[in-house]
Amino acid sequence: MKFILRLLLSALAVILLANILPGVEVSAFGSAVLVALVLSLLNLIVKPILVILTLPVTILTLGLFLLVINALIILLASSLVSGFSVDGFWQALLFSLLLSVLESVLFAFLKEDSK
Repeated sequence: MKFILRLLLSALAVILLANILPGVEVSAFGSAVLVALVLSLLNLIVKPILVILTLPVTILTLGLFLLVINALIILLASSLVSGFSVDGFWQALLFSLLLSVLESVLFAFLKEDSK
């Protein structure tokens, strides 16, 4: 049940950011839910592989290369989900940063509810 709530909150965050940011578009709430699901699967499967493969670069940049990996994950999700589009790398980078912040705030409310 908690996974479904987190998924719906992530979809809400995707829709909010798509309405605010230029270059990011979501066609419907169903697409946003699919984006949230695909992002969670990509973060679970693909991101650890990319982190291991780029470990030397990540160490040299003191972890800042992880932002690039997050943007690449967003661009990959954009190519996999038909109702979601991100125009370029910089929009994907900004979207990933703001999505992380917004999800942290929303999940904090969810955490307080479960106590």
